Amino acid sequence: MTGRDGGAVLEAGAPGPAVILVRPQLAENIGAAARAMANGGLFHLRLVAPRDGWPQDKAWRTASGADHILNSARLFPDVATATADLQHVFATCPRPRHVITPVLTARGAACELRAIGARGLTAGILFGPERAGLDAEDLARGDALVRYPLNPRFPSLNLAQAVMVMAYEWWLAGDPDILPRRMMTNETRIATKAEIENFLCHLLAELDASGFLRNAEKRPGMVRNIRHFFARGEVTEQELATLHGIVTELSRGRREHGRCVWPIFPC
Repeated sequence: MTGRDGGAVLEAGAPGPAVILVRPQLAENIGAAARAMANGGLFHLRLVAPRDGWPQDKAWRTASGADHILNSARLFPDVATATADLQHVFATCPRPRHVITPVLTARGAACELRAIGARGLTAGILFGPERAGLDAEDLARGDALVRYPLNPRFPSLNLAQAVMVMAYEWWLAGDPDILPRRMMTNETRIATKAEIENFLCHLLAELDASGFLRNAEKRPGMVRNIRHFFARGEVTEQELATLHGIVTELSRGRREHGRCVWPIFPC
């Protein structure tokens, strides 16, 4: 088995670090790690002494189309040769002990790796075998350790999950347009303040005509409350158009049928 034809069309974008799986035990985990890499835009896979040799058909079965990454994976006998051409190496470690070295979160590591790539330097991230992780000799090859801040009572991740966390942070670090929160507007857009003010003028005029704001003393506070309601969220242009239609139809009904006081809790 030397790889498979087909799969997703994957092309490397910005220079990314190599993902180096050290002595991985299960082919399924190698394939799942390749899938995670593709999700986050990491395309350079290196394998150090896989327990059951390489290639392994089971890896392609769990890669879900990330075939190109597996097809182009490079095989090495040890960590020293796998990292020989790199200028920076980070090593993942769940519990760093007895070492004096910088320790980064996945997010911090992703930012540093982006900066390293921007300078034209090469880098890699070491991931240890499933059973016990990287040993002391492996960790000594790293310039810094990467530790994921997880539940201290259960920090265990499988190999593909560990790669996925790093790939996710790598992807986020490279896209300044990805925001922690945004409004999905589809075909419409967020309304401007002028458009909101136009609607409020329409609404308040009809509320005055209907007598809803007839209490002169309370009117300023009621108007402020209405304004605050629309100022709190990102109202879209389409939503304002719908509200204009609602107010128009309500006012038309009032004029045609006379003023009607609706029960607060209609049956």
